[in-house]
Amino acid sequence: MASSRLIPYARQTIDEDDIRAVVETLRSGWLTTGPKVEEFERAVAEFAGAGFGVAFSSGTAALHGTMSALEIGPGDEVIVPPMTFAATANCIVFQGGRP
Repeated sequence: MASSRLIPYARQTIDEDDIRAVVETLRSGWLTTGPKVEEFERAVAEFAGAGFGVAFSSGTAALHGTMSALEIGPGDEVIVPPMTFAATANCIVFQGGRP
């Protein structure tokens, strides 16, 4: 019988600079909005070559925002990957589309 090895779904690399940035943000009084979010949105837009970037509170919220921006609705079919979170299909169904 073959041995089974765990394939990590996600592994983060968090260094001291990351920890300092989080602590700095927590101490700033700006947690969900403010200069760090604006800085992040600008960096994402620049990286993507887009006119603007939008930060969301979660991947689910980002998917829902994307479906809304694309005006997905009744009668629309959206292809989703076979291995994914339920939110991938749920945000389509919420908009009235069909995954």
